[in-house]
Amino acid sequence: MSLDPVPSPANTAHALLPRSQVGWIAGLVMAAVMLTGCATQLPTQVERPMSHAVSPSASTALGALTYQRKQAENKAGAEASGFQILAGAQAAYGARLALVEGAQQTLDLQYYAIHADASTARLLDAVVKAARRGVRVRVLLDDFHGTGRNAQVMRLAFEPNIEMRMFNPLMGSRDSPLSRMWYAVTDFQRAQQRMHNKLFLADNVMGVMGGRNLGDSYFDNDDSSNFLDTDVLILGPVVKDLSHSFDRYWNNERAYPVQSLISKDALLAMQQASQASGAAGAGNGAGLSGSASTTRPMPPDGEPRGGSVSTEQRARAWDMEALDLQKTPLVWARAVMIADEPSKIPTVDSDGKTEAMTTAPGVMETQALRQLRLRSTQVAARVSAGGTPQPPLAADSVVDGLIHLLAYAKKDLLIVSPYFVPNEDMRSAFKAAVERGVRVRILTNSLSSNDAPIAHVGYARYREELLRSGVDLYELISDDSTLRAAFGVGSGQNSFLEGKRIMLHGKILVLDGQLFVTGSMNLDERSKLQNTEIAVLVRSRELSRQATSMIERGLQSGAWHVVLQDGKLVWKAPQGSQLQDETTEPDTSLPLRLMLKIISPFTPDSML
Repeated sequence: MSLDPVPSPANTAHALLPRSQVGWIAGLVMAAVMLTGCATQLPTQVERPMSHAVSPSASTALGALTYQRKQAENKAGAEASGFQILAGAQAAYGARLALVEGAQQTLDLQYYAIHADASTARLLDAVVKAARRGVRVRVLLDDFHGTGRNAQVMRLAFEPNIEMRMFNPLMGSRDSPLSRMWYAVTDFQRAQQRMHNKLFLADNVMGVMGGRNLGDSYFDNDDSSNFLDTDVLILGPVVKDLSHSFDRYWNNERAYPVQSLISKDALLAMQQASQASGAAGAGNGAGLSGSASTTRPMPPDGEPRGGSVSTEQRARAWDMEALDLQKTPLVWARAVMIADEPSKIPTVDSDGKTEAMTTAPGVMETQALRQLRLRSTQVAARVSAGGTPQPPLAADSVVDGLIHLLAYAKKDLLIVSPYFVPNEDMRSAFKAAVERGVRVRILTNSLSSNDAPIAHVGYARYREELLRSGVDLYELISDDSTLRAAFGVGSGQNSFLEGKRIMLHGKILVLDGQLFVTGSMNLDERSKLQNTEIAVLVRSRELSRQATSMIERGLQSGAWHVVLQDGKLVWKAPQGSQLQDETTEPDTSLPLRLMLKIISPFTPDSML
């Protein structure tokens, strides 16, 4: 996922700075900083006590369940892990809730964004309850959104048995987004490099990873627009590799304990000032002090109220049910994790400026990956001659590794990437795949469904080239009328969603119907060069079949098929729909299209 603005500040999915037009606001930001006088430096003497994931234990409830299910169901070998694709909001939210409620030893959460809203309030309230019953909780959060209302999430750090660290923090006052944006502009290179990984791990035996951040718009609970996303529930050995990745980031010098950045009193003062001014988002404790009735848990004190969260949103969040982990169907298969090193993001010197990076950080190499080199039965893909290719290890990023992987496709390549900015290596890999007989299909956002229209520029400039090389392109229709049914999520079951805008956010790759890949990365320059990312590669025909079936339903009834007719772009409407073919970007205004065309020559791919 890359860094893009979303329609509502309360549900910002991506960073405002890197993908928005900063030029026109620079003067405003500077003026605001001069008036407010907000200037803070990052601390230089920071204590970061090291800690690590606990060893998996069959004595815990989640550990015992993992062992029992693996013994009863697994036929893929001792190193296999269990997987379930979490396509719908209920499954994705319910899986996280089940992990929190079932955890007995540890909870490790790593996210790019945690929004202070109704869905997060309920989930973090459960996290606080877990900590109070003795579970060690570590929360690692990228700092780009650690301001304003969302800063109240940092109050977690002051709860007993919870540690919270902010990765790559920005300078500037946390109660002044303009102030922090100014410092982001003046230290632009570091500010746009973000920790984009997403992990939710329990007792080092179960976890959820994929595309979702934590917030209403990721769980079908936003009043205006929601993301169509995908996660996977994971049980078993590969969770240890995910925990290893978490530990590398947690113990890194780029991770600052919240207490080194802001005090509890300062956070409370921000909250009180927000309440006094009557701003939307008053409160916003995001589940930091819960209360319960005898019938149903009530929203915790400090949860966003008033204009920021409706009664209906709160009710929907608290009506979500935990997933039944005993009955959840699983696919058992061998898998490996690849993750960017935290050193992909430069460190900060004593003046708060970025220090130059002297070497490429590379991809994190776990024990499982080292073993993968030697075992052909675990290799993700095979060359036509029957040899064993190296897995995507010799790479500077997760995205580089996946590009390397494309060379081994023989028949079919199916990709979902919401922010798709194909560099020269990607385009060459797609063209080469088509030339050797591979069917290449790519689903991405249309301009109308893209929450960051500026990001569409980097895709649109290569659209005709991709089509001429034989790639099949599909763009999401932003209307919700058929989308959720098309993607197997169950449209019509939630009347709240009718008429709401839908935006693509899941990241999936299926290779030859036997390798399933998902994670936090997009196929764009930002994921390759700027963000840190994480992915899991699962060698499974069944999991690949499930993902392919879900995506193909979406392609058939929930996406425009973009083609070239007489040398011109045409957006073909799904058969049987009420839509008509279009010759311009569907459901968009002429001023928007003209604006993007004007700024396109001045917007390099690396900024998108």
